[in-house]
Amino acid sequence: MLNTWVVMPTCLPLVLRRCHTCASRAFRPNGKFRVNANHKLLDAWLLALCTMCRETTKLTVLERAHVRSIRPELLDRMHDNDPGLAAELLQDPVLRRRNRIALDWTGAWRLDTGDPVDPDREVIDVSVRFAARIPVRPLRLIAEGCGLSRAEAERLLTEGRLVSAARLSGKLSGDFTFLLKR
Repeated sequence: MLNTWVVMPTCLPLVLRRCHTCASRAFRPNGKFRVNANHKLLDAWLLALCTMCRETTKLTVLERAHVRSIRPELLDRMHDNDPGLAAELLQDPVLRRRNRIALDWTGAWRLDTGDPVDPDREVIDVSVRFAARIPVRPLRLIAEGCGLSRAEAERLLTEGRLVSAARLSGKLSGDFTFLLKR
């Protein structure tokens, strides 16, 4: 029987960027937007607060975009400060590259395993799905979901009793499956 686990975000991740006021390197996005109009051109920013000094930084979403080129639904969501839109935009690699930021997902996600794994089963077949592109160590997920220590999960991997088509060492942010033989 195939079990399905889901890695779900619980809040917006920290934005890693140097604060120009203090020595902090982390900003907390709060899902608020600022939209500025200059005749028929719009600028839009996602706002984030420094974790130490509470200084605001602006992450550029739109820059000198013509009003007619922007979908009305997108503009409405920005005016409504939609936190779902903020989460979508932070996942966008173009926005991250343009603003020279990285994301820190520490403490901003959880693993939903659904039904608990039966420890007496001989073979456990699990499909792990990511609700957002969250970079996580697969061995950590497996250890947490199966109630093992990380060292024990690593031992099962080296013994060949933990099998996957995906590389389980390092970090993954995409869906994968694994098979655990007891």
